[in-house]
Amino acid sequence: MRHVELDAVVSSERAEDVYAAVLHWERYPELAPHVRATTVHATLPEPVGSSSWELHFRSGLLRWTETDTFLPDELTIRFEQTDGDFDSFTGSWRLEQDGADVTVHFEADFDFGIPSLEGILDPIAERVIRETVAWAVTGLFAGTRIVGDTELVTPAPAAR
Repeated sequence: MRHVELDAVVSSERAEDVYAAVLHWERYPELAPHVRATTVHATLPEPVGSSSWELHFRSGLLRWTETDTFLPDELTIRFEQTDGDFDSFTGSWRLEQDGADVTVHFEADFDFGIPSLEGILDPIAERVIRETVAWAVTGLFAGTRIVGDTELVTPAPAAR
């Protein structure tokens, strides 16, 4: 099992607005170069949604469908793979108003279920997932900074 986390601060925004923007998975292909396609099957105002994802991964595609549980009163989105290339993939987005800013915390746990390839696949998947989240959040809100991670490749401010 591999754990992925990413923290960001979105400046001068309301947490409810950031929450509403983050869950627009259909925008992620235009925001993050790793995302080939997303299909939203169901979303708010339903309490439970569903989405399918295709990410560029190594020399192919990483595919999965997930159930998305929306908890707007808690500013949380939980997700869990229902079908796809992972043996298991779960996680959450949590947002919190911090004065004039919004903290965004993303975390996920995944397992391909192939112990012999864990050392090869897991680090690549972790990087792709973290970069995808970073690109999406910085693409949605220009006043975003990634916290505590100097190794991530994110777009330059002019590119947004």
